[in-house]
Amino acid sequence: MVIIKTPQQIEKMHQAGRLLASVHKELKKRIVPGVCTLDLDKFVEEYLLERGAYPEQKGYEGFPYSICASVNDEICHGFPRKDPLKEGDILTVDMVVRIGDWLADSAWSYQVGQVSKEAEDLLDVTKACLYEGIKKAQIGNRLGDIGHAIQSYAESRGYSVVREFVGHGIGQEMHEDPQVLHFGKEGRGLRIQEGMVFTIEPMINIGGHELSVDENGWTARTKDGSLSAQYEHTLAITKDGPIILTDQGDQDE
Repeated sequence: MVIIKTPQQIEKMHQAGRLLASVHKELKKRIVPGVCTLDLDKFVEEYLLERGAYPEQKGYEGFPYSICASVNDEICHGFPRKDPLKEGDILTVDMVVRIGDWLADSAWSYQVGQVSKEAEDLLDVTKACLYEGIKKAQIGNRLGDIGHAIQSYAESRGYSVVREFVGHGIGQEMHEDPQVLHFGKEGRGLRIQEGMVFTIEPMINIGGHELSVDENGWTARTKDGSLSAQYEHTLAITKDGPIILTDQGDQDE
């Protein structure tokens, strides 16, 4: 069942989203060669707790960290670790922030120092896929319109879209209805209504879309070892169009 949010509830989620966006801006300054993702995880947890918020992923179904930190061929749910990041790596940081009873969710991919043209192009296309999807998040459209826009953009540029992980409704729970696929056909799926709040979070690979999951039961990586990237926003559907609750301002240019 899709839970429609009131404007007042959306504003509470926007508070969480603004804080989450500020975390990503702070992380951008810290993601450099030599830093370890375990230190980034500690920074995020302390940053949120100091501001009266909570890293909702920590403890979720046993997940032990405040962020997911996925490097290079890791698609999502990467575990923070002590190994230092290297020049040329790409890193996706995904997190969910709770303020009071309300949540916001956003992932962002970062360059570590100077990266290859191949990696830079992947990041550009993946971010563009996110915004192509957001354009379709309009009252009266269908969820399939979002997935079709993302898949069409990615595949027209020679990339593949991960199928197994999807966007989702969010509110007082991390995962609510509806599911938001990043592939599919126009005119299919649930009709988009005012008051819906959900994430769009395409995961795009340079190679094939197939994946495998590590022994930790969480970390998904590309089966062919190719690079993967992800960008994610939480958005609210209004009569004036989608509001990006996790907007980072200048980083979204």
